[in-house]
Amino acid sequence: MQLTFATRPSALARWQTARVIQLLEAAHPGLACNEYLITTTGDRALEHPFADIGGKGRLTRELEESLLSGRARAAVRSLKDLPVEDTPGIVIAAIPERESAYDALVSANAWTLSSLPEGAQIGTGSLRRAAQLLAQRPDLTILPVQGTIDRRVRRVLDGDYDAIVLAQAGLKRLALQAHISEVFPLEVMLPAPGQGALAVQCRADDTEALALLAAIHDPIAAAAVIAERAFLARMGGRYSLPIAAFAEKNNGTVILTGAVISPDGKYAIRLSAVDKDPQSLGERLAQLVFERGAADLLKAGV
Repeated sequence: MQLTFATRPSALARWQTARVIQLLEAAHPGLACNEYLITTTGDRALEHPFADIGGKGRLTRELEESLLSGRARAAVRSLKDLPVEDTPGIVIAAIPERESAYDALVSANAWTLSSLPEGAQIGTGSLRRAAQLLAQRPDLTILPVQGTIDRRVRRVLDGDYDAIVLAQAGLKRLALQAHISEVFPLEVMLPAPGQGALAVQCRADDTEALALLAAIHDPIAAAAVIAERAFLARMGGRYSLPIAAFAEKNNGTVILTGAVISPDGKYAIRLSAVDKDPQSLGERLAQLVFERGAADLLKAGV
């Protein structure tokens, strides 16, 4: 048996695909997997804000087209980059065990959020991260930063920024965790829905691929990200908005915390709820957040 994976050329995308292939081949002795490399439109424009290249979905569209055309049978994506609505004909076949969902500060001077100098320049392309940084330190200067993870780390080491914020998972996967000066607790920075998790996609009618990929699916990780993405979908479904969520499954129930933050960090609505059904939990928590006035904060973030 053979399974071809579509993958982008970045170091992180290649690592994630290689990791899934490793898990899959261990679960199915005799299975051979290979990569089909695709440079997407998003990869060719990574120095521009995501809004300018069609949103994060632009990084996934061409991979999904390769699945629909049959050039590849599976694709591995950072789950937080996937739109909340599935592309017709494409499904998430597996969510492997989740890496850390936390955000981290990278600084050449080992600064933490509290020790950064007054007016320090912090790089992030995320409105969610910027809003939560400003909630703690309104004096900070937030600057945009794009590019691959290793390039962004290089820029802060070269002195272009005093610090940058990145997902701890990506730094760990690329063996860059030595540059982390602080991992933010959830009380300081709630992550993006799905952060730290991987999604393995395939065609909805590819029964063989679906059966193979089921072996590496982690129901615990899946329950958490289903709740987070249900919250995001009900809140408007756009990762560009200052929306954060984190869930954990424990003893058959899922605990979800969701938040909406004003872009300047001055106002936030943050609530938690518990339920056995992760989908209904995410939707119910979003409704509660809306009832507290989330619509006004979301308008400010558009």
